[in-house]
Amino acid sequence: MVLFNVSGVETTPFDGQKPGTSGLRKKVKVFKQPNYLENFVQSTFNALTPQKVRGATLVVSGDGRYFSKDAIQIIIKMAAGNGVRRVWVGQNGLLSTPAVSAVIRERVGVDGSRATGAFILTASHNPGGPNEDFGIKYNMENGGPAPEGITDEIYENTKAIKEYLTADLPDVDITAIGVTSFGGPDGQFDVEVFDSASDYVKLMKSIFDFESIQKLLSSPKFTFCYDALHGVAGAYAKRIFVEELGAQESSLMNCVPKEDFGGGHPDPNLTYAKELVARMGLGKSNSEVEPPEFGAAADGDADRNMILGKRFFVTPSDSVSIIAANAVEAIPYFSAGLKGVARSMPTSSGLDIVAKNLNLKFFEVPTGWKFFGNLMDAGLCSICGEESFGTGSDHIREKDGIWAVLAWLSILAFKNKENLGGGELVTVEDIVRNHWATYGRHYYTRYDYENVDAGAAKELMAYLVKLQSSLGEVNEIVSGIRSDVSKVVHADEFEYKDPIDGSISKHQGIRYLFEDGSRLVFRLSGTGSEGATIRLYIEQYEKDPSKTGRDSQDALAPLVAVALGLSKMQEFTGRSAPTVIT
Repeated sequence: MVLFNVSGVETTPFDGQKPGTSGLRKKVKVFKQPNYLENFVQSTFNALTPQKVRGATLVVSGDGRYFSKDAIQIIIKMAAGNGVRRVWVGQNGLLSTPAVSAVIRERVGVDGSRATGAFILTASHNPGGPNEDFGIKYNMENGGPAPEGITDEIYENTKAIKEYLTADLPDVDITAIGVTSFGGPDGQFDVEVFDSASDYVKLMKSIFDFESIQKLLSSPKFTFCYDALHGVAGAYAKRIFVEELGAQESSLMNCVPKEDFGGGHPDPNLTYAKELVARMGLGKSNSEVEPPEFGAAADGDADRNMILGKRFFVTPSDSVSIIAANAVEAIPYFSAGLKGVARSMPTSSGLDIVAKNLNLKFFEVPTGWKFFGNLMDAGLCSICGEESFGTGSDHIREKDGIWAVLAWLSILAFKNKENLGGGELVTVEDIVRNHWATYGRHYYTRYDYENVDAGAAKELMAYLVKLQSSLGEVNEIVSGIRSDVSKVVHADEFEYKDPIDGSISKHQGIRYLFEDGSRLVFRLSGTGSEGATIRLYIEQYEKDPSKTGRDSQDALAPLVAVALGLSKMQEFTGRSAPTVIT
């Protein structure tokens, strides 16, 4: 093994985009530019302490999207060049983002080695293919995304880097399980290709009662389907749902991972998971086939989830609230009680009500899983969630789509343990409506305006901030649009002081809070690879049980009109309608 430096590296490849906890996401053609990927990887190695690089064990895998195989070979060689002792790669380069976190936290090599970090190759729920998106991010030894201090240093390094370190190695066969060893001036360097699912399946079996879920899935009353949207979740679906839990293989949809996700958009929502939505009886055309009792979908890297009942959509905000409310009795991992719960600021306030009723610690954090990770590392949070279809717990330090599905199956199994032989099945819809009867309902919707001109998006946000200086003017506008909407009593930009490390996160979303508990939230999202995405969140709380059964869009129509008028959305963006409504 010959080590060498490559000098003359192109500087500042990120076009001013700092890699956040979601990492760096760009079009494949951008990543294919000379030294572009190498710049990020070397800048990351340079941002880490020497003990986390030299002699260390790193994980390198991802969701299998186009360019992943090339990227894995590049990173393996650069790891060797930087003195890394061994690299672990999931078979075929596949590891879901939650599985990477699990591998870092749980896997022990035959020689006792443990991973200190990972390069995860994913652009999450963004499309894949030669003309679509690629992404890379680094996770730390706790299994969670690199904190802002590290990502800021990576970014600064990219602007000054002049060379990168690599090794002259042949490509490693990542399709076959086994160890490939190389000798070099610093000693042996190993690449171990291992089964992508084993460690993750073992962890899931330690959390959930698989036997009770198996009884549910084997009942003729209960029908089930799972859509991986041709993402990496397919590498786990057959193993868990079919081989471990006994579901029919026909219940799996789009569970063969593909580099281009089958030409689809691997985002588990009502817009992009069209096939599942239709199968669950929520499509625009009525099918004569009876829908399954339960359906779920995953995104490209399997950290997001969508939960559906028969002809019934469960909002992500409701989902995390219901899991938290039922976890102690339905999931063995939580039988001793919950340490606390947390949600991202844009997520509905449903979890707050559950926490108050159950006397649990509660935290509202900015969007970004690292904030949950800090709370979990401090032993303050057991279950958390984001409205963007992300739900998780302290078993790892990433959101976890399959975990959320197993949590729901556990709740269904618990609620139906006495009536699988006889009696009426307790359905997903029953569970949600009973939850509303107990805690009230948070009518909630999110409007996404994707690929908006970045300048126009910033102007809209600046206008909304400026408007907050005069609540009198705001309320004049509101009453002029809809006289039946409550008045605004508070408006701000959300700011968070982390109770663990004291760091302060500013400009985390623009909020308008109404007298009746309703909320409007506006955020710019950093998860796209082009343009800007404006997310508008609209929430209204209803505790009167006689009023919790309305159609969500009907109930929220007055607030939607206020949000669009107050923000001058069409005037700033030129858009008469959102790209996606959830």
